Amino acid sequence: MSRHDALAPPCAPPDFAVRPPRLSLPPLSCDCHAHVIGPARQYPFIPERVYTPPDCLPDDYERMRAVLGLQRAVLVQPSVYGSDNRLLLDALAQDPVHMRGVAVLPADVADGDLERLHAAGVRGLRVNLVDRHDAGGPLPMDRLARLARRISPLGWHLELLVHADQHAGELPRLADLGVPVVLGHFGYLAIGAGPEHAGFQALLRLLAGGSVWVKLTGPYRLTRQPLPYPDCDALAQALRETAPQRLLWGSDWPHVMLKGRMPNDADLVDLLERWLPGADLREQVLVRNPQALYGFGD
Repeated sequence: MSRHDALAPPCAPPDFAVRPPRLSLPPLSCDCHAHVIGPARQYPFIPERVYTPPDCLPDDYERMRAVLGLQRAVLVQPSVYGSDNRLLLDALAQDPVHMRGVAVLPADVADGDLERLHAAGVRGLRVNLVDRHDAGGPLPMDRLARLARRISPLGWHLELLVHADQHAGELPRLADLGVPVVLGHFGYLAIGAGPEHAGFQALLRLLAGGSVWVKLTGPYRLTRQPLPYPDCDALAQALRETAPQRLLWGSDWPHVMLKGRMPNDADLVDLLERWLPGADLREQVLVRNPQALYGFGD
């Protein structure tokens, strides 16, 4: 075993026996945050990864999505592949009408490569500032600005995986990037941090000003409480009361690095009865918002 493999412990698999949720989702609902992984022999992981997931194949994800009633999906490049987007692109090619992607790319990517990725369905770039051995430190604003300049002509967004509570004073600078910025996992606050935290308040101000979008994803990453993760209710309420037109929802399948009990994905859909009360609000977040950000139908 290499040193890198020793630092990348295996992850539990998702619950592949997904059941139908109680909640009926509106037509054209979109899962805005999911990953596909494997086969590992065909798509090898980078040595520098911090976890080792099992195969969670595009066909597995397609079955899960069908049971839940999700016609659209956004696949996000997982950190285990670095900037090797081959699996992402192969998965998008299976359903180019209903799927979009968020890739990981180096700052010196060629313009022609960006255009080819756009034609394949990519609509954003991901910058993961959490799942790395060298995580920590200030936001890399120079790097983000360079990426923003490259993707702006395509109408893409930047998706950041970042702990908002660690960057309360820096978050306002995201408004200067000139492209939409998407933050995952409610802003990925530390366990126990509530809506009154300075980092979350800074996030709400950005959201109110139109500078960011926020994904209602990964509630199990913000709390030690089991389902239905009641710690997240107040966060969801604050976000929907601030700017429901810039909220997104995603399953976070296959729930990599989950340390608690693995949920059935139907349980995660059913949380929307509390987080997004009312059919019109759910249609806003699940259908109209993804349509606007990811350009379904373009």
